[in-house]
Amino acid sequence: MGRKDVSGRLAAEYQGLEVKVPSLFRCPISLDVMRSPVSLCTGVSYDRASIQRWIDSGNSTCPATMLPLPSTDLVPNLTLRRLIALWASTAAASSSSPAASAVGPTPAAAAAELLRQIADRSQDPCPALHKLAAFLSDDDVDEFDKNALARAAGAAETLVSVLRRRRADASVEAAVRVLAVMAASDCIEEENRKRVATALLSDAASSVASLARVLRSGSSLEARIDAARLVDSLLLCNARPDVKATVAESEEMVSGLIRLIGPVDGKGELDKRAVEAGLSCLATIAGTRRARSEMVRLGAVPAAVRVLATDAGSPCQALRVLEATVGCAEGRAAICEKADEAVPAVLSRMMKGGMGGAEAGVSVLWAVCHKYRDRRAVDAAAASKGGLTRLLLLMQSGCSPATRQMASELLKMFKVNAKSCLAGYDSETTHIMPF
Repeated sequence: MGRKDVSGRLAAEYQGLEVKVPSLFRCPISLDVMRSPVSLCTGVSYDRASIQRWIDSGNSTCPATMLPLPSTDLVPNLTLRRLIALWASTAAASSSSPAASAVGPTPAAAAAELLRQIADRSQDPCPALHKLAAFLSDDDVDEFDKNALARAAGAAETLVSVLRRRRADASVEAAVRVLAVMAASDCIEEENRKRVATALLSDAASSVASLARVLRSGSSLEARIDAARLVDSLLLCNARPDVKATVAESEEMVSGLIRLIGPVDGKGELDKRAVEAGLSCLATIAGTRRARSEMVRLGAVPAAVRVLATDAGSPCQALRVLEATVGCAEGRAAICEKADEAVPAVLSRMMKGGMGGAEAGVSVLWAVCHKYRDRRAVDAAAASKGGLTRLLLLMQSGCSPATRQMASELLKMFKVNAKSCLAGYDSETTHIMPF
């Protein structure tokens, strides 16, 4: 059975392994060495591709036992996969082994060669980086192989060394691409994701500065999205307050993230992937006190309101950004200045952001309408169709006591009662549950 090599092309890695191949390593269907062994409920393991074709053809029995399958769930056999990888590596490393010439470079060996090329300052690292990116992004490549590459000794450190080069060029963007896939892809194991974070944290200030440069002057939207995803993974994988502070205090970084959640063309269109990546980072650093006024100054409030109004990204994240900004006078002023847009946007979207979004939305409204009693915000809330009804229904849900109290105080301001409120409620256009 063929396997994709790091260049993205199929390599005959396991061809000719009929000599000294343990029978347990062969798929009962294809008789080839299994790339991705999975087990059926009958306890028999097959290569994923082979058994999936069998099931997709309409078969409802186990090919080896012919027993009926009450379930067609495929459970990865990680132990067997590791044994096969160990056997293949051992065979490849032994020049005297009859199977050695038939076994191509293992993912770790191929990765090591590419990493050597990347680390060599006399060579252009871009070709090798593009090969790594293609390998990690290819859905046809087995997850085990991708993780073998990600855990290769020195892989993350070598890639981060390219990222930290002093200028934002093609090689830096290519390194960001590879690191972003390693750090944010669902197929990469948590342990390997942490390797990337650890490498970045070895000099957090330098890493953040390099990523900020890509966010500012990246040659494409894709490069800037990758940089934001890498920042997000760095923030999520590490709870150190100094790391969040380093990100939050970089004007270049914050402005780049806000730019991501803004229009990407002259028509004012928002890119959903860019918005999600930028908002996630902003919501994480928004809790940093020193970042709030800077975020407001750079335009975070109108950008978050635009996201809510256009339904272009996570309402929960956008509401969390606004919740943080009302903690400073500049943030409240920015919301109230555009109250006719901001308040209806918060009311209309807060119930679609889960319980976290709903509670953040109430906090925003309570701050501008009740605590600081800005007349523009109060009038905008009172004029919002169905908005106050959402507050009443939120109080009847499983929200926190603090949120229930804030919602109650808002409703009292507008002298809303349950009977009149529910009578005007349009249940067909607002979806509230489940959170």
